Amino acid sequence: MADASARAPRSSSAPPLGPVMLDLEGTRLTDEERTLLRRPEVGGVILFARNVEAAAQVRELCGAMRAVRPELLIGIDQEGGRVQRIRDGVTRLPSMRRLGRDAASHPEVTRRLCQDSGWLLGMEMAACGLDLTFAPVLDVDGGTSTVIGDRSFSRFPETVAALAGAFIDGLHEAGMVAVGKHFPGHGSVAADSHLELPVDERSLEALRAHDLVPFERLAGQLDAMMPAHVVYSAFDPRPAGFSPAWLGMLRESLGFRGVIFSDDLSMAGAASAGSPAERARAALSAGCDMLLVCNDRAAALEVLDACRQHSPAPRLNRLRYSRARPTLESLPALSRWRRLHAHLEALGSDHQAT
Repeated sequence: MADASARAPRSSSAPPLGPVMLDLEGTRLTDEERTLLRRPEVGGVILFARNVEAAAQVRELCGAMRAVRPELLIGIDQEGGRVQRIRDGVTRLPSMRRLGRDAASHPEVTRRLCQDSGWLLGMEMAACGLDLTFAPVLDVDGGTSTVIGDRSFSRFPETVAALAGAFIDGLHEAGMVAVGKHFPGHGSVAADSHLELPVDERSLEALRAHDLVPFERLAGQLDAMMPAHVVYSAFDPRPAGFSPAWLGMLRESLGFRGVIFSDDLSMAGAASAGSPAERARAALSAGCDMLLVCNDRAAALEVLDACRQHSPAPRLNRLRYSRARPTLESLPALSRWRRLHAHLEALGSDHQAT
């Protein structure tokens, strides 16, 4: 399997990126935000639904940010199914569960569908001006997590690994990087880490046999990963994103060479690590390269101040989209896009109806 670090886009001449990825208030960049984006600790911006009117407006917003800092990484959560921030002007993708529904009966057709979906998503996000989408979800559906649920490809670890691998191939084919989440697996805890700190009490052996399988299989194919705000108490009392043991395993045992993003440090699942500044320091010390701080501007400012002396991670530069971007207007001229757009929209509508 090819090493993602050797294949990912690179830019040796761009300025180094700071370790903080923050969010914006609305659909247009404010003067205050322009000033904020110039801070060297800022390395990226993540967009949410409140920042989105339509695909063309997102492209304009990304252009406005790049006029301030051309090197910024701009990302979004655009997975498919219920997690799609951009809905107007792009394809409404079905959930990953719907994509994987026929994996047992038609494995090759399903694998190709997942690769095509990754390609289409990558092309559309690049045309919107984005560098990355936080996808795919590698969590195995354990039947207990409503926050994961149909965001997972399957309840079978090997199926998740196979279909997510095809989806990653499609993203790479479009020139888009792939971000796997939520290491080492969020699919078997009932609690929602946005609201509380989930605890998974299973043994490391049980996790290795189930949840860790997709991450182990795909570590060499992924460009970035995001750990979960979940405690796996049999292995470490700290949430995975603050755990040198878990992130050390990711680097050493799994051989992962890409970027590690923290999950949002403003989530309730991160609160056990202390204040926003303490959370930032704990995540960086554990091995995270970039910190997400969302929906709390005061916390973001505190984290920025705490990161003033932090040395940027050179591997962040590999995540920039470096190909010639497609345009939104040019996509309908591609026969592959037209075919997939119609097919995937139909699948999504069929899934919602049922």
